[in-house]
Formats: sequence, structure tokens, C-alpha cells
Amino acid sequence: MSLRLACRRLGHPRTTWPHASTPARTLVTLPRPVVSSPRLFRAGLVAADAPVAEAEKASERPQKPLSSLVRSYVVYSMCSVPALVDWAPAILKTLTAIPGFKQITEAIVRVTFFNHFVGGDTAEDCIPLLEQLRAEGKGCLFAYSVEVDEAEAAGSSMERATAAKETVRQIFEETLHCIDVAASFEDKHASSADSVKGRKTWVAIKLTAMVPRPETLHNFSKYLVATRPTSSPAILFPGQPHPSDLDVLTLSGAPKDALSQEDVADLAQLRDDLRAICTKAKERGVKIVMDAEYSWYQPAVDAFLLSLQREFNALPRRSSWFGKPPTQVTIQPVIYQTYQAYLRRTPEYLKQSIAVARAEGYALGAKLVRGAYHPHELAAHASSAASSLEGFGDASGLGISPDREPPVWLTKAETDVCYDACAALLLDEVRKDVKREVPSVAVLFGTHNWKSVDGILEGMARRGLARREGGVLEVSAEVAERVAMGQLYGMSDALSDSIVERTHCSSPFLLKYIPYGALSEVMPYLSRRAIENKSVLGNGAAAEERKRAGELIWKRLSG
Repeated sequence: MSLRLACRRLGHPRTTWPHASTPARTLVTLPRPVVSSPRLFRAGLVAADAPVAEAEKASERPQKPLSSLVRSYVVYSMCSVPALVDWAPAILKTLTAIPGFKQITEAIVRVTFFNHFVGGDTAEDCIPLLEQLRAEGKGCLFAYSVEVDEAEAAGSSMERATAAKETVRQIFEETLHCIDVAASFEDKHASSADSVKGRKTWVAIKLTAMVPRPETLHNFSKYLVATRPTSSPAILFPGQPHPSDLDVLTLSGAPKDALSQEDVADLAQLRDDLRAICTKAKERGVKIVMDAEYSWYQPAVDAFLLSLQREFNALPRRSSWFGKPPTQVTIQPVIYQTYQAYLRRTPEYLKQSIAVARAEGYALGAKLVRGAYHPHELAAHASSAASSLEGFGDASGLGISPDREPPVWLTKAETDVCYDACAALLLDEVRKDVKREVPSVAVLFGTHNWKSVDGILEGMARRGLARREGGVLEVSAEVAERVAMGQLYGMSDALSDSIVERTHCSSPFLLKYIPYGALSEVMPYLSRRAIENKSVLGNGAAAEERKRAGELIWKRLSG
């Protein structure tokens, strides 16, 4: 588990792409300290040399235990070694298969990577962490990080197929439970009778974890690329979803040479599961964020998201006489879609998403990230390149783009430009929307980039979405309902703290992405993502985190 999650946020120094019913536990997770919560939450801007300013503010926050600092130093030291990052999944798989070594390996993983990057074995185990984060002025994006083992699901054994379906049912039930835990936490911390606003414990889900075979989403995406009506203006691959995309699930027979009967059955079950999850989330006042996927799954993901947003993000209609919503106002948007800035389609697709949402009367929830799968996307687009990309295996046959160019930008600089342009567009839309009683657009900016954070917060000040008072940005409750920022738990703590230091807000402005799940259950997920997302701490960032932890340890020991 360790290094899958670890490296989901950890970087490969040679990579320039950033980002973004449980079995008994073998070891007990140590409780995290809880401190009382302040009435106002602070977040703010920092310059590129923020670690210096961070040191000046450190005394104002509860100090981390020395054991936590030592753990950080060990974890980041290991993640600073590229070869260890690359081989981590294979090493873990080998050691956990050896009797006797399995228990020792899991014990080491638990006290290092698991405790550093994962909130706990269960949702309830995460509550002390949620309390601690809330006291620090931070919210939470919950994620049950158990998923189907793709290698096992691909097997022909009936037992494997049954086990995969059982895992999906477990994930579905736990997601509903996760929503209840998140809602109860927010109910406890509600600041007023208006419990609809300021709820900053959200839930993230990943669609590939909610089908027995991810191949089903791949097949559905190929079907949609071949049959979906052309949009105007044209959107580059993965294209733009259409309201008719899910019609195939109601046909009497599956299309030949496209989707099998099993595919259709699994997709129909996924649709029903997602509707049940979103219904529960809307009833309990919890926002749902759909995580990003590879481009060869994205057409299918987009189809489900469009259907869900049209249903659950529908805005209340106003009375023609009094101009007031005739029904009770709930949280909006309920559903957030992830937009990946490294995809070439994103600038135009985001504009069209905004226009379609406005025309059809539903709220647009957007999570903006750079993207985590750049090498995989290049390898899949050109199968001849697959063998030359170390650590990613054979990606031939995965790419389904009909375009000559790969679906992603070729350079990080292009992605950075795209991210900043999309962030500016979203802030412009928020400025237009802020006077509405119910938000029709909202954004979660997911980034570990200091420059992007500064640009977003400065952009808020320029647009009148926040006012500067004594070096601190005052963010109104109306804006806080529409704008938030997020980083992965265990990652970029200096950046997270700097955001929290320079804004006054009535609810958390920053959310930490907190995965959870039993160590034995999340191991497949973590092993895959160790290679997949190793770019988050790339370009020496892991070494910087290690250096920062070392300095704090020395300061603590030297008094």
C-alpha cells in the first residue's frame, strides 16, 4: 500500500510532471492529537520562498509530534531514490507473498507510508484526523481507496469474476457509509441552523473501482467514440458527452462487436449504483468528486457524469411571481467533474461544459488538476513508444483516440499555460455567479504548485472575490461556497499551511485528499499507483520535503 499511495503523491526526480466490512487490523493506528477548532479559518498567499515565511508562522500552529517528523524524513528519503520508487510494487508483492515476511513487511509499511499518506483503516479511524485538520482550518476529501485487482478481474476463473463483483459491492456499500460519516462530522461542526453552507467534508470516488472489469469502461468508451454525435464546435479526443450516451443501456440487445451483454449489465449496475450514491449525498449534504481517469476510460466517465449532473445538479426553478425557489435549497453543485489540464481538449471542453450547464439549468462542479498519467498517455497513443517507457509495461491497444496528435500536451510548460488559463476562466465564471442564492458554478483547484496557488489567490483579489486586509485575504461565505483548493494528505504540508495562513474564511478553504482502507485491501490500489502517479513529487520535490523534515527535527532536538 505504502508506495502505491506514497508515490501517487511522490515524485520521480527524473520526471517533470506534477500534479494529482473490514478485516481485523494487524496493528493499531496511533491516534492523532485533536485540538479545539477556531471560529474563522485562515488561508493565504505565499511567495516562492514560502518555507521561510512558513517557519515564522510555525509557532502559531500545534507542533507535529517528533515521531511524525521522523516518519516524514524516512518516507521522503525513500521516495527520493528513483530506483526504489520504480521497484516498490514488485518488492512489496514479493515480500508479502513470503510467509513470515508478509507480517513484517506490512508492519513496516503501516508505520511509515500508510500512516503518512492514509487516514486509517476505516472511515471512523479517520475522525481524529478530520478533527485535527478542522482545528487547523482544513477540510477533507474522503476516498475509500479499495478497488478491484485488475489482474485478477481479467482472469477467466469464475471464482475470480465472483470475487471482483463482491469487491465492487463492498466498495459501493462503503461509499454510502463514507457519506454518512462525512455528513455526521459536518452536522457536528455546523456553525448555524443553516447546515447547507460551509460543509467541507466531501467524498471522492473513482469509476474504474466501481466496475468488476475496467475493460468494460474501455469497451464503452470505444463504442461512444464510434457512435457519439459530432459536437459543434468540435472537441478534441476524448470529446464531449451527449445526453444520448447512456441510451445503449436501455436497448433490448447490446450492439454487436462493441459491447457484450456482460458489459451492458455491468454498466447498468454502475448507473444504478452512482444514482444511489448521489441520492444519499444530496440528502446528507455531502459533495461528490469524481476522480480523473486515463483518456481511454474518459468518454465513458464523461457520459455518466453528464447524466448525473443533469439530474443531481439541477438548479431550482424560480417562481414567475416572486422570484424565489419553490423547493428547499440543498447543496450545489452535488457532483464535481475532474478536468485535466494536460489534455488538449480541456480549454474548449471547459467552455462548452459551462455553456451547456447554463443552457440546461444545472450547476457545474469542476475540479481542475494538471493530470497524473502523462507517460502512460503517450505510450498508449503510440504503441511503438510503449516499450521505451521504463516502468509502464505494454500500453499497446489501450489508446483509442482517432486523432493524429496524442490527447495530451507534449510539454509541462503547455500544461502549465492550460491550467492557468482554465483557472482564470473558472474564476471569471465565479465572479459572475457570486450574487446568486444557489451556486451555478463552483471549482476545486487541485494543485501542489506554489505559483499556481499564488496566481489563483491573486486572481480572486483582482476580481473582487476576496479583499486584502493587512496582508490577509478575506473570503466571503458566498465565495467560499464556490471556490476551494486541495492537496493530497501527507504531501505539500508547507503549501497547505501557507494557504491556511493567509485568508480569513467562515469555512475551510483548503481540503486535504484523505484515502482510507485496510492495509491488506488497499495494497493492489497502492501498488498500481506507485508507478502511475510517481510524478507528483518529481524534479527533486521529495528531497525538498525530506530536507524540510530534517530541519524541523534538528530544531526540535536542539531546543
